Amino acid sequence: MFLEIISPEKTLFDGEIESLILPGSDGSFGILKGHAAIISALKAGIVQITDKEKKEHSIEIKGGTAEVMDNNVIILAS
Repeated sequence: MFLEIISPEKTLFDGEIESLILPGSDGSFGILKGHAAIISALKAGIVQITDKEKKEHSIEIKGGTAEVMDNNVIILAS
């Protein structure tokens, strides 16, 4: 699964991942390979990423939007 996190200033993350947990506007939710297509608003919080090497990454965002489609995740973070 491929993840890209983009802020107005720069790309915060760009690469292959195993899973992630997002701070959704109605609560946190996880994304794994094969997840159904979804678009969701995100609130301020931490995006928790597990990459292909099982390494954990945490990226703080102030909000934004996430789109999941065909094992590609794009987060437009504010």
